[in-house]
Amino acid sequence: MIGWRSWLFSSRTGIRLAPLNVFNTQPAADAEERLLSCCGSKGWARALVANRPYASADDLIQAGEVLWFSLTEADWLEAFACHPRIGEKKAPTTQFLAMSESEQAAATLSLDKIAVAMTRGNRAYDEKFGFRYIVFASGRTGPELLAILEERLLRTREEELQEAARQQQQITSLRMTRWLKPKPA
Repeated sequence: MIGWRSWLFSSRTGIRLAPLNVFNTQPAADAEERLLSCCGSKGWARALVANRPYASADDLIQAGEVLWFSLTEADWLEAFACHPRIGEKKAPTTQFLAMSESEQAAATLSLDKIAVAMTRGNRAYDEKFGFRYIVFASGRTGPELLAILEERLLRTREEELQEAARQQQQITSLRMTRWLKPKPA
């Protein structure tokens, strides 16, 4: 799995390759798998891979955003389903588990009362909208996430679908940025 490393050492050339260079040149299946760790829509990942190479990390991130908002509802729902519910310990697919747990770390440190309310809110959200509560959780506390959930439960399905898509795009952009522009150690 070449794509999982931030930098790859090429034994042939002795040069460390940047994540974008690896992505641009690796087999399509590996490149798609790498993108699926950022966003669970297979159509999104396939389309981005098909349009390689990208000149810069910013070009790839921008292409991902433009493409995301051109996808169908089914593509969005596929991506949403890959996320664990806020406060859950396990994701439906392992490729999202580590990133989601890191992004939700502040929420999991919350009081039991918040956790119970979040579980109830997640259930109400699923029942009302038919998809997972998606929120850019990075840096937010459990009480903040619960307040956002309660506010969003007041929306129509169409309003919420659009908001969830915007939140997914923020999550995806953060994940792509962390992958493509790693901070020096």
